[in-house]
Amino acid sequence: MRDIHVIAHEIASDWKKPNYAAVPYLDAMYSLSSINDTYGCDSGRGIVAYFLCNAGAWRGETAKRIKAELKSL
Repeated sequence: MRDIHVIAHEIASDWKKPNYAAVPYLDAMYSLSSINDTYGCDSGRGIVAYFLCNAGAWRGETAKRIKAELKSL
């Protein structure tokens, strides 16, 4: 299992113009190592879930693979 901040960097390198609603969650993911970490008052689990809810416009093989990886956390 990869750290969430590593996954966030891969997302940013693949998704050049992320949905404005996903950006705050992607930014928060840079600070997380695992789903059990917190960012401010938000849980890592919640941040990842909200990112996934706002990442519907991100498409392609990389998107499909990373979304599946995040869902498995």
